[in-house]
Formats: sequence, structure tokens, C-alpha cells
Amino acid sequence: MKDKIYRVAILGCRGRGRAAALAYHDHPRTQIVSLCDLVQERLDNLGTELDVPAQYTDLDQMIQENEPDIVAIPTGTEFHYDLCMRVLEHGVHIEVEKPMCVDLIQADAVMAKAESKKCKVAVHHQGRVGPGMLALQRAVDQGKIGQIRYLYGSGKGYYGGYGLMNIGTHMINNMLRFGQQCHSVVTQATTNGRPIQPTDVVPSPSGMGTIAGEYISATFQFTGNVTGTLLQHRFDQMDTSAYVMEILGSEGRLFWKGDQAWWLPQPHYLPDRQWEALEPVFSDDYQRGNRSDASDFGFVDEYVRTLDDDDQHQCSGYQGRHVLEIMMGIFESAAYGIRVDLPQKDRQHPLLRWRADRHSNEELGDLDLLPRDYSSWLSRQGIERF
Repeated sequence: MKDKIYRVAILGCRGRGRAAALAYHDHPRTQIVSLCDLVQERLDNLGTELDVPAQYTDLDQMIQENEPDIVAIPTGTEFHYDLCMRVLEHGVHIEVEKPMCVDLIQADAVMAKAESKKCKVAVHHQGRVGPGMLALQRAVDQGKIGQIRYLYGSGKGYYGGYGLMNIGTHMINNMLRFGQQCHSVVTQATTNGRPIQPTDVVPSPSGMGTIAGEYISATFQFTGNVTGTLLQHRFDQMDTSAYVMEILGSEGRLFWKGDQAWWLPQPHYLPDRQWEALEPVFSDDYQRGNRSDASDFGFVDEYVRTLDDDDQHQCSGYQGRHVLEIMMGIFESAAYGIRVDLPQKDRQHPLLRWRADRHSNEELGDLDLLPRDYSSWLSRQGIERF
């Protein structure tokens, strides 16, 4: 199996589809055999760029005629469930863009289908296997910070609930690499400076399900008495430099930002001690001249290892579902004002359940239809975007 070339089909040829395709194209153990999209121009552009003549607008026909080992599904979140179920019905392994679904009922169904078909599911949390994160892991393995005791992560300044579903899903998955399992969540979420109310429950931009909260501050209890904090706060101006993670240990600290990582050789910052840059760790087959992002390449490299060894991807569907459990736990804790133990017994979306609980006392009506575009969505909330 170590020399097998895995056949890959790309389902969705927009920005994230192109990024995934570049990684599969660059990897020496994968071959893109077909593309699928409903827009011919996207098929033409990506097909010409990567020299893939097999192009389809029907995914079932594509799978039947090309027999891929993996189908990548880099589409909008609201389409993930239907597309995952259709592909899995063919008995094909999948990778799906994050978050894997809009709620736990959908995620449970996808994983049940995958198990029945003996297929693997990977969720595209590429940062977890990127050069910076691998550098952190090596430092932890080398004992540079002693015992992990606290994890901190933040977002880019999107509206809190949207930031959670969009960027927070990555950060939570990164935290799970070091915290292993999240056992409980406690959250404070506010909108316009007050605790969220049922009227604040709205459809997310970009089709990411149901959200609430302009500012979200969540605390986690992980395995081994490790705690964590996640901030998803709306900024007046989006700030990608705020998208960082820090790991505090008994003997030192680690700091992550994209492909870069740093080490502070003591648990508390002092002015006379400086952060030391850590050498990024790249996949063995990654070439500096590759066109793909190193983290996307690392995700593909991990999938190849997974299939070679009949193992689970570090960003498996089980991990992706646990990320979704944590995000639903964040919403549930904020709505009901309680600590939420994981996994949840009630798999319904907690915000919709909360809203329904209040419906008998308040005439809330149906959720308003809102623009999918983030800028237009913000304007409907009375917020001017940056």
C-alpha cells in the first residue's frame, strides 16, 4: 500500500476547492482524476490549470465513471450534509470543508453512514497538521514546556457566532491536539452589550447554520486537568494578527500563528527573557516550490498515511464532530446560562431548542431570511463593516 497512488475527485471548484486541488496535485501519492461543479467556467479554469480533462456537473456520474478513492467536498457548509451522504453511498472516502455540518444530528448521520460503508471521513482543519502546529507538537514532545496546563485561542474579529462557526472551528481543533478531549463548556455571550436573547438567534452568513452572540467568551475543561479559553469577539476592523493560540505549561510557554511558532523557556513572561522562534516542521514530501499551501499539503499527506495504515486522520470526522459538539455546547451554555457537559444527550441545535422553549411566551415567528454575504449580513444587524 505504501506505493499506491490514491485517486482523488474534487467536488466544488471555487477558492477552497482550488486550494485543496493544488495540494492533491502537488502530493506525489495522489492524482486528481476528475472535477465536479455546477458552473462550467469554474470547471474550465481549474481543469485547464491542473490539466484535468474529466469534468462533470453530476457527482454520481463522476464517481461511477472515475472510481476515486477520495472525494474532496470544499463547498458551503449548508451543502455538506447532502453531499457527504451522497458520496458515502458510493462507498468512497471523503474530506469535507469545516465545519463538517450545521448541527449534531447531521454530523451523527454522516458518521453513521461512513461506518456502515466502512469509509473514512476527514474534516479540513488543515492548521492542525501545518508547519507551525507541528513545531509546537515537537516542542511539547521534547518537554520544552513541561506539563500542559492551559490553552488560549482567539479569532479574527468576525461577529462572534459567525466567527465561531467559521474560524473558531479551526482553533478548537488545534486545541484538541493538545487538550485531547473536551469534557465541559461554560460560556458568556453578549449582543449589544447584554446577554443574548432568543431574538438574537439568527441564520449565519455563508450558510453556516444558526448562531447568536456578537461577543463570545468560552472556557473549556479538557482531559488531564487542562483548561482553555476561546474568544470570538467582533472587532470594528478585522484583525488576522489576533488569530493566535498559546499553550502554557509548568515550565514554559508556546505561541502559534499560522506557519510560525515560538517558545518562551519559562512559565511566566519576564522582560529579560525573549521568545525563541521554533523551526517549522514540514511534511517530508513538501517542496518549497510547491504551489499549494504547506498546511493543505500536510492535510493531504496525513490522509495518505491514514489510508496506508487503515487509521483515522488527525482531523477525522470523529474529531470534526467533537469540534461541533463543543461549538453547540458554547451556544447552549450561553443561552441557558449553565455548564454544558459533553457530549450532549440532546443532539438538536441548542439555539433553536432555546428559541422554541421561549416561543410559547413570546411571539418570535420564523427566523428572518438574511443575506449570505457577510458584509450585507452585518448591515442587516445595523453594523457597518470596517
